[in-house]
Amino acid sequence: MDEHRLPTWPIACPYCDSRFDLLVDVSQGSHETWEDCPRCCAPIHLKIEIVSVSEEIGSVIVGSDNDVI
Repeated sequence: MDEHRLPTWPIACPYCDSRFDLLVDVSQGSHETWEDCPRCCAPIHLKIEIVSVSEEIGSVIVGSDNDVI
């Protein structure tokens, strides 16, 4: 998928509170994943919900690596 066409979602790192826009590949549907913070490199646990009909981001839940989300 073309990175320039991916939608973004603003999030804050649960460790250092750095704010950044997360690129989301909506073609994956709803899923859980981990991304490293671009500032402190800590693993961020993400639960991404995609609206199946419109293929838009419904919500993004952010947690630390040990959080159950």
